[in-house]
Amino acid sequence: MKYRKFGCTRLEVSDIAHGLWGMGGWSGSDDLESMAALQLAADLGCNFFDSAWAYGDGKSDGLLGQAIGRNKGKPLYAASKIPPKNLRWPASPKDKYSEVFPPDHVFRYADQIRQQLGTDSIDLLQFHVWDDHWTEEPDFRKTVEKLKSDGTIRFFGLSLNRWEPENGLKALRTGLIDAVQVIYSIFDQSPEDELFPACQELNIGVIVRVALDEGSLGAKMTRDTTFPDSDWRSRYFNPKNLANTLDRVDKLKQILPEGMPLPEMALRFVLSHPAVSTTIIGMRKLDHVRENIALSDKGQLDPELLRELKKHRWDRRPAPWSD
Repeated sequence: MKYRKFGCTRLEVSDIAHGLWGMGGWSGSDDLESMAALQLAADLGCNFFDSAWAYGDGKSDGLLGQAIGRNKGKPLYAASKIPPKNLRWPASPKDKYSEVFPPDHVFRYADQIRQQLGTDSIDLLQFHVWDDHWTEEPDFRKTVEKLKSDGTIRFFGLSLNRWEPENGLKALRTGLIDAVQVIYSIFDQSPEDELFPACQELNIGVIVRVALDEGSLGAKMTRDTTFPDSDWRSRYFNPKNLANTLDRVDKLKQILPEGMPLPEMALRFVLSHPAVSTTIIGMRKLDHVRENIALSDKGQLDPELLRELKKHRWDRRPAPWSD
């Protein structure tokens, strides 16, 4: 396992992070299997785990807390997220900060997350949505500064809206932000334009999510793939998006180097960018843990292949079904 500096935090984090969304809120999850996957990841050197209260109303935080409790001799870092009070994903410019992250709401959920984790302090607490017009809100600064001064959290971050990486640039310059979480993949390359340079300039950690495009770059989906209505992916991979996505996946398969699976190419593409600190991968199966963590040691992709993959950029705009 390889480790990278996490912005200005002085933490050294595994470049493969374990994502718990599937464990808390997706169909087909089994808690015993999830716990075994978390333990195996920790045994193989993964030390960064991404959760959120919204992943099963605290369920994923609880599972992560159990894993931390069983590995007290290992430095495992927990990242979680405060849900928006208005329960709207993504944030909208029409939303008032006071209706989304009022101080009492943030402090209450921070305490609940800390209790689920079983820790005195949360390593990284993030707002689960963000809109940059909130940056100058006095309560934003007061809330983050109090969370840190009280020792409730060690570091603070923002999870940026899908396909809106620039909607966070103002907040980065407040001095309050230690890390940002953003969608970045072979398809979604727009963070390279402005966000990544700003993070490198300001020494802010970058957490990549959805490196496999919610599973399409995992090479197992077909045009007949369906998900239960209760599964978020049933909306995301609606018939139109599924067809458009798999057309692009087919083109990627045509340039795969011999012997390299598509998921490997997708993950190593993300890890090839120097701004990236770690990339979140959902791993509920033991085989997936072993396969994905092994990619950490394979390093960056060949420069010629990276140049070819730049041609597969797919600029998209948020849609009602995308969040």
